[in-house]
Amino acid sequence: MAGDRIVSLAPSATETLRELGTTEQLVGVTHHCSVDAPAVGGWLNPDYDAVEACDPDIVLTADPLQADVRDDLRELGYRVVHVEPRTLGDVIESFATLGQAVGLPRNGNDLAWRARNRIERVQRLVADRPRPVVYCEEWSNPPTAAGNWIPDVVRAAGGRYPFSSPGERSSEVERSLVEETQPEHVFLHICGHGERSDPEVVSNRDWSIPAIDRGAVHVLDDSLLYQPSPRLIEGIETMAATLHPAALE
Repeated sequence: MAGDRIVSLAPSATETLRELGTTEQLVGVTHHCSVDAPAVGGWLNPDYDAVEACDPDIVLTADPLQADVRDDLRELGYRVVHVEPRTLGDVIESFATLGQAVGLPRNGNDLAWRARNRIERVQRLVADRPRPVVYCEEWSNPPTAAGNWIPDVVRAAGGRYPFSSPGERSSEVERSLVEETQPEHVFLHICGHGERSDPEVVSNRDWSIPAIDRGAVHVLDDSLLYQPSPRLIEGIETMAATLHPAALE
């Protein structure tokens, strides 16, 4: 409820709370969260003693990779609110879920409403544009095509994504598939690298694709595509502006 002490063990939940206007309730976050609150360890390896020291009323977790953390904390008696968005629609619904969990249901519903409106605006602007093939890479060794909500994101931004269906997990991609689909744009958003990814990681590969020939390998802060938070909506807008600059002037 409003006023509860919150520990967020998911950067996506932390960023969502920022948009909900309730970061003052955070008494603990991970090393990966950019909020002024005590750090209690990493996303996948939180320090349970540090969590206990925060005396939280609610602990927030996300993603199947945190399922063990969720279960451990519940066994220790904590109230854990866990979300596992797979698609873009799931991500938006999670804003309302988290708003409800922290006692701000109206804020959560408003945040979800604003997100849908922003996406619909982009979709209208790119509706009549040609749809280029897009490849999104979230890890480079081995090359891994982003899954989950990324097919929805690319479609909303006015592109085509033949590497997975909405909700499917990210997976290693074969060179043959990349060359067969001939992506015109590559978006590099390596997990944990922020904006520090090197486009030459892709450009120097012996891949025969238009994106490399045209120099259309784009680096995005990983939070804009990898993180299921309101940052993802900014990621859609950024991608759309790259694919269809005239439409979003």
